[in-house]
Amino acid sequence: MDKPVQTTKGLQVVLMAEDDEDDRFFVRDALAAVHPTCELRFVMDGEELMEYLLRRGKFADPELAPRPSFILLDLNMPKRDGREVLPEIKTDRDLMDIPVVIWSTSDLDEDKIMCQRAGANAYLAKPDNYSDLEDALRKLCEKWLRDH
Repeated sequence: MDKPVQTTKGLQVVLMAEDDEDDRFFVRDALAAVHPTCELRFVMDGEELMEYLLRRGKFADPELAPRPSFILLDLNMPKRDGREVLPEIKTDRDLMDIPVVIWSTSDLDEDKIMCQRAGANAYLAKPDNYSDLEDALRKLCEKWLRDH
């Protein structure tokens, strides 16, 4: 599905499942540069991602866990990784329409094929430099965020 997903009170949220602090810092900075009105939220692993999406535990309040416009999902994380939660998201009737972009250092064909079969909307290797990071985020925002 290529249309933006409405979030709580019209807020446009990108939810990133990423355990690497440096990656979170660079994505936060680059996203603020290319789409300053978008709010970036982080979860540390697949387990926390599912708690957020299903509004469980500390994410039970919808105001604390607005529905994301799209998800940036790292494949390699502690606890439950992206390979485990992608199929769960894409088979859940309430979540399947949220675009999921795989955001990984893995360039393995087997990972790309598995993610495509599991329903990922896009697969991007983490950019090597800041300029490419901004370009990649700009393209994602143009595709899945309103008014960009």
